[in-house]
Amino acid sequence: MTTKLAAAASPIIESRDQLIASFARGEKPADRWRIGTEHEKFVYRTADHRAPSYDEPGGIRDLLMALTEHGWRPVEEIGPDGSTNVIALNGADGSVSLEPAGQFELSGAPLENLHQTCAETGRHLEQVKAAGERLGVGFLGLGMWPDKTRAELPVMPKGRYGIMRRHMPRVGKLGLDMMLRTCTIQVNLDYASEADMVKKFRVGLALQPLATALFANSPFTEGKPNGMLSFRSHIWSDTDPQRTGMLPFVFEDGFGYERYADYMLDVPMYFVYREGRYIDAAGLSFRDFLRGELSVLPGEKPTLDDWTDHLSTAFPEVRLKTFLEMRGADGGPWNRICALPAFWVGLLYDDAALDAAWDLVKHWTLEERQALRDAVPAMALDAPLPGGGRLRDIAGAVLDIAHAGLAARGRFNASGDDETGFLEPLREIVRSGKVPAEMLLERYHGDWNGDVSRIYAEARF
Repeated sequence: MTTKLAAAASPIIESRDQLIASFARGEKPADRWRIGTEHEKFVYRTADHRAPSYDEPGGIRDLLMALTEHGWRPVEEIGPDGSTNVIALNGADGSVSLEPAGQFELSGAPLENLHQTCAETGRHLEQVKAAGERLGVGFLGLGMWPDKTRAELPVMPKGRYGIMRRHMPRVGKLGLDMMLRTCTIQVNLDYASEADMVKKFRVGLALQPLATALFANSPFTEGKPNGMLSFRSHIWSDTDPQRTGMLPFVFEDGFGYERYADYMLDVPMYFVYREGRYIDAAGLSFRDFLRGELSVLPGEKPTLDDWTDHLSTAFPEVRLKTFLEMRGADGGPWNRICALPAFWVGLLYDDAALDAAWDLVKHWTLEERQALRDAVPAMALDAPLPGGGRLRDIAGAVLDIAHAGLAARGRFNASGDDETGFLEPLREIVRSGKVPAEMLLERYHGDWNGDVSRIYAEARF
């Protein structure tokens, strides 16, 4: 989730056209396309596996401050009680931020190639592990807390999260689980034009269930198997239907910036940020805000920063800002953090690969795409494929397309390796026929003897 880093002056929105133009500002020629990778991890006390609070000795605040030794700069926010809290860090490698229950996130810098992305990930993990050893905390790469109840988890002192925690139970049964108990890996990618955005958006949505399956890594809830392979993905099916899902309109004729802006105008608001504080606007209409009729700020019209904030409060499987976010993967270990951007860069950043991927999915109907997405959390690669067969039947072909796309990019490291090697963890999953969650379940029913606490040794960074 987004951390508010500044409150600089921003132009007042005078017309709907400005909302639409905000997406066009993201257009870049191919030689300026970049890769932004985000990854979250759970923080736990090594002594007892407890999730540390923000302000306890050796807790989340101390972890943030320990990273300042590596050049990270603190970002502060005024809390609900008027106190000032460090809630994020800025640095050369992007930003470090906190999810609602203290999940630790790196939102990486926009980088030119996957070698840089994986090096950035490695630097970050080295830094947090070194800090964690001093503070007595460790880190888990999973899609969901395997053993924690909601009540056992702390809450971070960030204003937007308080608003969301109050609102989530009004619109779904699992929204608080999304906030408190999940972790993800995401990748943010550029587009050249409106037409290029549309094609990438469509391929991204259609193949997001495959990414979910390959990265499925959340089979436990409160110490027991939960019947899913990606419970994190299942959670999104009952979080808030007005701001989640597969966005069928993306596949309709005429889809583009304007249609996405209309969608976002219909997504209810969460908040407005003013003078360092979040004002609760949960459930209110951005359309009313445009008319100066927002009840919590009567007579005031939104700024472009308000629109940017609002864009961050929708959570579909693919999200548009001034770039496209691929949002379907569970959290996982270092090699899969590198594999997710490799998967999507290979498919979307080469014209021939993008065309081949589109040819594979373009005949799928709205109902078939939704059925696949609905089946994947429980079945992963065994989910029924449109037209017959199972999702696993196309997994290898999709990875072949991604491989060809990465090879065509020709981005080499100092050793002469191109980017295709970053797909290897996904190749191994397809070869074995078992997604990460299935391997964890085998261990649980085997040598773990039903003791899920063994996962702290298996899934730690």
